[in-house]
Amino acid sequence: MKKPVYRALGAISLLLGIAGIFLPLLPTTPFLLLAAFLFARSHPEWEARLLAHPRTGPAILAWRERRAIPLAAKRAAALLMAISVAVGWLTLADPWRFLPAAIAVAVLGWIWTRPSA
Repeated sequence: MKKPVYRALGAISLLLGIAGIFLPLLPTTPFLLLAAFLFARSHPEWEARLLAHPRTGPAILAWRERRAIPLAAKRAAALLMAISVAVGWLTLADPWRFLPAAIAVAVLGWIWTRPSA
């Protein structure tokens, strides 16, 4: 009974990860990591395809083996969060304008403490 549920959740995670490539507020990598995790338990062929993919495979393997995040991904996250903080600062009302900066500091603090792939 678990395999069909894992397979369905893996497919949904994969679709959300693909959508995240095009939608700026939807994170791609966490959904692809989740899809690989679920496919490992339900559909090894699909997991192998994710791991063999030239774009997704190295990041998934680096996370699995060393809990590492590629340096390029760290830099991209920092740049995009800086843009989000600036937009939030310029468009949000006074108590809310600090929220994007607080979230960015917490998330980037966590990201930059992970090893680089």
